Amino acid sequence: MGKRDDIIEINLGELFGVLLSRAFLIISAGIFFALAGLFLSKFVLHPVYDSTTKIYILNKEENQTVTYSDVQISTQLTQDYAELIKSRYVIEEVIQRLNLIDMTYEDLQSVLKVDTPSDTRIVSITARDEDPLMAMKIANCIREVASEHIANVMDIDAINVAESANVPTRKSGPSVARWTVIAGFLGAIIIAFFVILEYLLDDTIKSNDDVERYLGLSTLALVPLTTEESDKKKSKKQNKKKR
Repeated sequence: MGKRDDIIEINLGELFGVLLSRAFLIISAGIFFALAGLFLSKFVLHPVYDSTTKIYILNKEENQTVTYSDVQISTQLTQDYAELIKSRYVIEEVIQRLNLIDMTYEDLQSVLKVDTPSDTRIVSITARDEDPLMAMKIANCIREVASEHIANVMDIDAINVAESANVPTRKSGPSVARWTVIAGFLGAIIIAFFVILEYLLDDTIKSNDDVERYLGLSTLALVPLTTEESDKKKSKKQNKKKR
């Protein structure tokens, strides 16, 4: 690293050498953070469960043959159905029916996910909760209320249930592996950042090369340390190690 006329020059080779010399510290920090992420995700954070139900919607009148135009229109309208499913009317009605007195509109909306796969007339509704049974109840109730609401708003005769929600047996989060990897990576990055910052802020003169680099001057001679000064430096290093 060189500093001349407020311009900082970074020697990448030297920087890489500094990082390599602190590799043990960086790796140790990464392992520590990874273990912390594993502990948090496995023993501290509450597991959550996803339950999914699906509805099949076809926009056609009764006793009419389904045409390609009907299919196209129904596919395009799935986005409208998704917005109606997440509407305030549907969510607040579900809160009342299930007596979810501790949940607000925003709380329930945040655990609700609606997917509309392209080129299909199927809408997937997923509810997330710490209780797998409650996740199933919320998903099925949203489907029932949303079906009634869509039928009234869009003037559709019937909405078919493609798949009912069931009680999930496996948790959907938090992912222990993901938390471990991300925490370990962040830990290593943070320590590497401080190592680089220390390197950039260190402008002390350590060799004759540093004199030329920082001051732009050529060294004419080097004055070696006396035996007494050398002993003092060694004793300081030994005291630091003892501490």
